[in-house]
Amino acid sequence: MSEKDEIPVPQTLTPEEQAVWDAKAKVRVLLNLWDLSGGKMKVKKGELTKRIVRTNETSQRYVEVLGELQATGAIEYSLINRVTMVELSAKGKEVLAQGLKSKDSLFEFDGSQIGTRLGNSLLKWIRHQDSAASVAVEKGKADVGTIASYDDFKVVALDVYDSLNRDYNLDDLVPIYRMRRAIGERVGRSEFNEWLLEMQANDIFQLIGGSVEDSAPDKIEDSITTKVNGLRCYVKRLT
Repeated sequence: MSEKDEIPVPQTLTPEEQAVWDAKAKVRVLLNLWDLSGGKMKVKKGELTKRIVRTNETSQRYVEVLGELQATGAIEYSLINRVTMVELSAKGKEVLAQGLKSKDSLFEFDGSQIGTRLGNSLLKWIRHQDSAASVAVEKGKADVGTIASYDDFKVVALDVYDSLNRDYNLDDLVPIYRMRRAIGERVGRSEFNEWLLEMQANDIFQLIGGSVEDSAPDKIEDSITTKVNGLRCYVKRLT
């Protein structure tokens, strides 16, 4: 079976059937966008379209769905180097969670089979939610907000590295921009750079050159550039 082996809904629908299709499609769009972006990054609109358009469907069928998601603030568009990028917002994550877990949700897989990619996306979401729940419990025991020291950063960085490497099959080369965005506002940009370089000096990480996929300026900006070694885009764990 192909990645698009979900059985599509017939093209001609009654108003009631169309409403159900739209509700399901919104959840599928958000789930695919979350999987593509890790819930933190912008992705090309074209990449998202390839993921959501199923057998015998066209991208035109999703124009209204995407428009409604944008209007409600679930997704956000931006233009980078003349390329339309789309990002899942915090509101979008809430809508996705509600659509997947609510008993009143209309979301379900169509037909008797689902695509491997969509099924794996759902598994990743479930595992992510389990992990987030564990973190929430830990927050009740200790403050895990702002990272204030190198030792604290080292623990978080190793955990984020392992998580990204495992969940996205990165073959032990984790993009620095993904780590920076995963840690987010818990640490300042300069501290992130300084402490990541210190982990390299301590033979914990090796920072590797090259370039990011699609050479996106925002991803390069979220990598690290040093005066001596220039641009470093990837992290490899040594210990």
